[in-house]
Amino acid sequence: MRFARVAFWIAAVCGLLIIPPLYFLFDSIGRNNPQPINHPVFFYGFVGVTLAWQIAFAFIAADPVRFRPLMIPSIFEKLSYAIAVIVLVSQGRVHKPALFFGGVDLLLGIFFTASYFKTPVRAA
Repeated sequence: MRFARVAFWIAAVCGLLIIPPLYFLFDSIGRNNPQPINHPVFFYGFVGVTLAWQIAFAFIAADPVRFRPLMIPSIFEKLSYAIAVIVLVSQGRVHKPALFFGGVDLLLGIFFTASYFKTPVRAA
């Protein structure tokens, strides 16, 4: 249970530090990447949903046994982004530095998977 607490707290705190500034970086991201962002609703939707998951990670960290079922979509959230980044980089559609964030999410996805299996179904 301790492993899950630490893994999800790390994800929550890091995410809460990294994600909110994206709300103010819309224009600079468009300038610094190959194409400007054409659909701001998707960008801001991504940021909002991602931010909501950071809050969910904090809930899971606070009580891993109670919120163990939420670990499954948490794993999917992390692995889906990591896989998307790997595919996009391999297609040359995003720059290679994006692999750093994809790698962080891949590592957290592995930690979340381990947390799921290490956390008991219910408290003893």
